[in-house]
Amino acid sequence: MEENIYFIGVDLGTQSMKTLLVHGETGTVVGKAVENYGLIENLPPGHKEQDPQVWINAFHKTVKEVFSKTGVDPRGVRAIGVSGQQHGFVPLDEKGMVIRPAKLWNDTSTAKECEYLTRRLGGVKNVLRLIGNLVLPGYTAPKILWLKRNEPQNYARLRHVLLPHDYLNYYLTGNMVMEYGDASGTAMMDVRRRVWCRKVIDAIDPGLRDKLPPLQGSDKPVGTIRREVAGEFGFREDVVVSAGGGDNMMGAIGTGNVRKGIVTASFGTSGTIYAYSEKPVVDSRGEIAAFCDSTNAWLPLLCTMNVTVATEYVRELFNMTHDDLTRAVEEAPPGSNGLLLIPYFEGERTPNVPEGTGVYYGLNSRTFNRQSITRAAMEGVTLGMNYGLNRMRELGIKPGEIRLTGGGSKNRVWRQIAADIFNTEVVCIEIDEGAAYGAALQAMWCYMNYSGEKMSIREICDRFVKLDEQTRVSPNPLNVEKYKELQEVHNMVSRDLRRSFKKHRAYINKYVS
Repeated sequence: MEENIYFIGVDLGTQSMKTLLVHGETGTVVGKAVENYGLIENLPPGHKEQDPQVWINAFHKTVKEVFSKTGVDPRGVRAIGVSGQQHGFVPLDEKGMVIRPAKLWNDTSTAKECEYLTRRLGGVKNVLRLIGNLVLPGYTAPKILWLKRNEPQNYARLRHVLLPHDYLNYYLTGNMVMEYGDASGTAMMDVRRRVWCRKVIDAIDPGLRDKLPPLQGSDKPVGTIRREVAGEFGFREDVVVSAGGGDNMMGAIGTGNVRKGIVTASFGTSGTIYAYSEKPVVDSRGEIAAFCDSTNAWLPLLCTMNVTVATEYVRELFNMTHDDLTRAVEEAPPGSNGLLLIPYFEGERTPNVPEGTGVYYGLNSRTFNRQSITRAAMEGVTLGMNYGLNRMRELGIKPGEIRLTGGGSKNRVWRQIAADIFNTEVVCIEIDEGAAYGAALQAMWCYMNYSGEKMSIREICDRFVKLDEQTRVSPNPLNVEKYKELQEVHNMVSRDLRRSFKKHRAYINKYVS
């Protein structure tokens, strides 16, 4: 590879955009910029939306900031990769203009549409047979049906359906395509054959077929950068834009999760655990998502919607700093004296409980204190993730090492709790920007193949993804046994509470403004 060439990795997140400038020879992050943004405020409960123009503005600001900070010549950039929050629905008209704000992955307003589509397609088992996944509120398909049912005037203008990272790719290149990884989270793609599923599409609207972009492999470029964009930043006009992918797919690349035995656990606002697989892993219960990855393989994945959400609520409740939070957790014993948090503050996806709420179970004179409540929050969200990890184990995923990423992974106490609950050695990555770094590495892979220098994504990850061995933690056998028993209690309480969530939600909607 040429000397002094660079690759850009962009992570289009729910609350911020991160842009990395990566040196092509060393894999070093030479520049980083972050732009924070929010969701549209004052929407009804369950509605989570964002204006896609926010993403374009953030891209411009972060890219310019990176070059301003580093002094690197923009003409050294050879490729750009974009990671994006999954499942969001970006509706475009015939001119490629945004029709309305995007409905995001954490929008749970589409529960009725999910029920309708599942029933129309013949039930859960038949849906799994058709596409390998369930139709869940977070996914794209029910969002499209929601638009058709609730905003028919906007639906009449719909000509193109894109996901968030696809929309930024479209802005950069003028081309509309969708790669297998992110497309597998729409609930419209058959993950086994990697094709759009006509029966699901027809259940929404037969006319939708012509509004979906073509599918392509993850190793192929979307195109080269538009002349106007190149001129804006001072790029060469032959800069390649890689296929990109969903944030979890890019996080897998950024953590070197491209071979069997490695599992990634992301402790962010939401929580995800995912693993590499050379074949589709379809869960007959539909709890584990049967996604494709962004290396042309598969990525069985579980998602929980509440992780650092819970610890931040507790931290704010007791007016604690992050160090105070850590000390409070350390002052309570493993198991929090029997206190348990079911952390479904924003509903839940694994298990699928869109109407769920948070519940502290086991409050008494021994546990009604800051220490127990704080530790139970950290343990509760980890037990929730482990519920899904145990299901992945039942489906044949055998983690030899779990690589941690996300804000929660920076907490040393939380790493030990994770090792004990997962009963697996855990370790962090030196470059803890998994999605953005993965996007840069995929861009490098795409560019090298595009320019005739063949190299596998596995070779690239082995060369550049480094572990932070100082963070490696092994399970404590005594704690492992305690948490196994607590996991059984967690599963039982969660299961019993699910019967009451809908009735409680109806009460809230009726009497609480």
